[in-house]
Amino acid sequence: MSRRSLPFTWTINPYRGCEFACRYRYARYTHEFMEMHDGAEFEQKIYVKQHTAELLRRELRRVKPREAIALGTATDPYQPAERRHEVTRGILEEFARHRGFSLGIVSKSNLIVRDLDLLRELSRNNSLSIHITVTTLNVELARILEPRAPRPDLRLDAVRQLNQAGLNVGVSCSPVLPGITDSPADLEAVVRAAATTGAGHIFAGPLFLQPCSAAVFLPFLAQHFPHLVENYRVRYQDRSFLPASYGNG
Repeated sequence: MSRRSLPFTWTINPYRGCEFACRYRYARYTHEFMEMHDGAEFEQKIYVKQHTAELLRRELRRVKPREAIALGTATDPYQPAERRHEVTRGILEEFARHRGFSLGIVSKSNLIVRDLDLLRELSRNNSLSIHITVTTLNVELARILEPRAPRPDLRLDAVRQLNQAGLNVGVSCSPVLPGITDSPADLEAVVRAAATTGAGHIFAGPLFLQPCSAAVFLPFLAQHFPHLVENYRVRYQDRSFLPASYGNG
């Protein structure tokens, strides 16, 4: 059982693996279930979960009232593969046929605006919240941290469009990376930018670093932020979570 306190009961991930190649991505361990222990395979080998909408129809019978469902916790539901396979769109179409569910969507992609029609329809009879991840406004830094994800300004524009469509949308500033994106000035810049888009909420959490992720992230640090390598080794020694005191610093 996970020690993490999560705001949802159920999760849906239309894909296994994520093309965005975020250096800090914690979900690389999901490929280990398939005997793939090279962390880079998480972004190189993408598996499409076919017939997801049909399976969802059956699984929704198990969801109890007030149990929240999260779409896109381990992999981005709007990564490039979605343009071709439209698995996420099929999931939204299925939800739109129902009422009374609580669905949250997390994404780094402005591709989500493609589905504005479905999102509006779904939200009429269900509780829908959308969270667009923006870890930094620095385009060059974002390209290093999240090589194939859309630029931060494109994500913020998606927040603006979703807000103008009357949807409940906000910004996730997670993960916050110690020494890289956690300066007060950088965090305040994201907050101000989110406010200009009409975002209804913003939240943030520090980096969650599992061993499988550290195997990719620490060499990345050594290449781009060598002065921080020892700092991270100490901070995350024998732990995947930073202590609560980090948030109070």
